[in-house]
Amino acid sequence: MSEVEETLKRIQSHKGVVGTIVVNAQGIPIRTTLDNSTTLQYAALLRQITILARGTVRDIDPQNDLTFLRMRSKKHEVMVGLDKDFLFVVVQAPSE
Repeated sequence: MSEVEETLKRIQSHKGVVGTIVVNAQGIPIRTTLDNSTTLQYAALLRQITILARGTVRDIDPQNDLTFLRMRSKKHEVMVGLDKDFLFVVVQAPSE
């Protein structure tokens, strides 16, 4: 567990990182650096979009799987690392 803590601290210290969230397979946030309402919103919506994206990747190639998803808007860049049991979310301000 200490490795996970160290990794979270290292990522959080990067310039532009707004917050991190770890979500379990049921879509429940188990660790976050964001406020509660923002965390719940990201967790619910990102779980849905990763399910759709994973299905799309498998439709294209059944031997393949989605491992990372990156989205960018005007306000934030969201990066999601996917594991079979967890989603690891990093929200950061986009760099110019």
